[in-house]
Amino acid sequence: MRLRTVLATATAGLAAATCLTAAAGPANASNSRTTNACSSSVSIDRFSDALDKTTYDGTFVGNFSALAVDKDGSIAALEDRSSLFDLNAKTLQPQRVVPLADENGAALDSEGLAIDRDGTRLITSETEPSIRRYSRDGKILDRLPVPSSLLVAPAGRAVSNQTFEGLTLLPGGHTLLASMEYPIAGDTSGDVRFQTWTRTKDDHFELAAQYAYKPDASFLGVPEVQALPDGRLLVLERGFTSGVGNTVRLYLADPRHATDTSKIDTLTGRPGVRLIKKTLLADIADCPSLGATAKQPQPNPLLDNIEGMVITGREKGRYKVLLVSDDNQNAVQTTRFYYLRVRA
Repeated sequence: MRLRTVLATATAGLAAATCLTAAAGPANASNSRTTNACSSSVSIDRFSDALDKTTYDGTFVGNFSALAVDKDGSIAALEDRSSLFDLNAKTLQPQRVVPLADENGAALDSEGLAIDRDGTRLITSETEPSIRRYSRDGKILDRLPVPSSLLVAPAGRAVSNQTFEGLTLLPGGHTLLASMEYPIAGDTSGDVRFQTWTRTKDDHFELAAQYAYKPDASFLGVPEVQALPDGRLLVLERGFTSGVGNTVRLYLADPRHATDTSKIDTLTGRPGVRLIKKTLLADIADCPSLGATAKQPQPNPLLDNIEGMVITGREKGRYKVLLVSDDNQNAVQTTRFYYLRVRA
């Protein structure tokens, strides 16, 4: 979701990424792991503003909503304004851009990205919402079913621009998981639905279990999820407060013992529902600023509208995690990449 106000998959990618060296884009920080600790579980190596307010092949580079590691080791970066970039993993420089559209040629509000084992792209749009499969050159190959309750009103109970934000393939590539950004109407408990699909014999996806996840506060949504090899999830929670800035927190979440909520109409007043368990890994505001500057008020000048996340490999018992902020093509926001190391 684009935070429009100024004042106010994983497994397939991880398999490719384990051979990836740490990206060496322009650094704005030292490499001290001790001084760069955000928490006991997370440290930040560096950040890069190298792509901020740039263009490539006539296309604005920014508005990034999701990241994925491609089969060749490059970084796929999805814009929420219907463009998919290939970035060099070491320099972050764009190598290719592909325009995206729906079946009628209209632009998408493209938010979530997962690269399937055959290299095709699974991409969400949060205005319907939808999940489509695209070829590398942007041709639509398939469209996944969506539960009626998760459709935007009046067809369903969701709010446009508050639907499918995160997308990830679970270990083995048999299950796809999408996270809603905010609750649907009737779920006044504040719980957010995580929907899954299972792969069919003919390599399509059909609806499967659904789970409930509770963000820390009502103003926090879920912009991204990424699966770990054991089936747990890294979950981003993000919000914005006018005059204060962004809140961005990274959680470790475990859906494996959560209640299947696909047949539960509303989550309010359901004490027996087992939510996805979560553990705070880090509040990004607690990271060292590393000399970063902000163009608007922030609790930490390092912060911006962080929306995309991908696991790029593992080294010395820690996952290498790349985050990116969505600048909304706005003068007071920044396209910034963050290089984290996460123990989970």
